[in-house]
Amino acid sequence: MSVTIRFLPDDVTINAEVGEPLLQVAQRAGVFIPTGCLMGSCHACEVEINDGETICACISAVPPGQEQLTINLYSDSTW
Repeated sequence: MSVTIRFLPDDVTINAEVGEPLLQVAQRAGVFIPTGCLMGSCHACEVEINDGETICACISAVPPGQEQLTINLYSDSTW
């Protein structure tokens, strides 16, 4: 099943498959999500999704049950 992913603040949209890693989707879309540990513990890749929930993109995949997903990228000067 295909899900439309919208990356903010640049308003980049791309289609992705359920289960596809978010970092891979972002890379295909030309969107940079900073990473550190790639295990979810450093939170460098933290993004906000539809409902305001924050997730670590490095350990997350496109979830099932949604036609659209908005991912809001943070601007963290630390990374």
